[in-house]
Amino acid sequence: MPTSPEPSAPGWVRRHRRVLTIIGISVVALLAIAVSAFLWWANDTYPAEPAGLAAVQEDPRVDLDDRGDVVILRPTGEDDGRGLVFLSGAKVDPQAYAATFQEVAAEGTTVVIVKPFLNLAILERRPLDAFTDLVPEVGSWAVGGHSMGGVKACSYAEPGEVDALVLLASYCSGDALASSTDLDVISVSGTQDGLATPAKIDDSLADLPASTTVVRIDGASHAQFGDYGVQPGDGTPTISDDEARESISEALVPFLDPSRG
Repeated sequence: MPTSPEPSAPGWVRRHRRVLTIIGISVVALLAIAVSAFLWWANDTYPAEPAGLAAVQEDPRVDLDDRGDVVILRPTGEDDGRGLVFLSGAKVDPQAYAATFQEVAAEGTTVVIVKPFLNLAILERRPLDAFTDLVPEVGSWAVGGHSMGGVKACSYAEPGEVDALVLLASYCSGDALASSTDLDVISVSGTQDGLATPAKIDDSLADLPASTTVVRIDGASHAQFGDYGVQPGDGTPTISDDEARESISEALVPFLDPSRG
């Protein structure tokens, strides 16, 4: 006997399916737009100021090796066997820190400036040795960062991995390092910082070892710890970029000197 065709779904069922299909397509489209907007925002970085970068590139005391995901500054003269892995602040091109560490590198310390995943250090998942292995001749390592990069650097400050932590306009997100007795820490900040404000820095010091070296640069703003121009929300500096960099170098060069310990 001939089979009867299956009855079609009731009209309300078909309408319900159409509504669910439209909702599903809309959700996927909105997610795609949101992801695209985030990726555009994350990759809209603060570039290095051309003049400062050119000065480092032309400095015979320093070799600048830009590998895309890291920028390595090496001394061309005597190497002190010391290295610093430094994580960039949020959305800041790693080249923007070349001028910051020009004198540090010239004095003998190798600096590996990291471009974090999607330019946001909190999303970085590579282990520390992904950076230290790039310079196997370095014997002892410090880790550090600017702003969000410093927050991430605190998580790399493991005993046996590094012996020092460098925080530029930054702080740790918890007190895990507060009781550490075998980690040298320096916190360098500015009085005109509108982001990592003096009050925030002061409140965070309890999360660091009691032996932490604290340096407050009078007149320095948040963006002056790099060389990338003005940053929204920052304070207005009352010293020049050159003066800020000189003060940063005066704090970091002796701190990173391996002979000081």
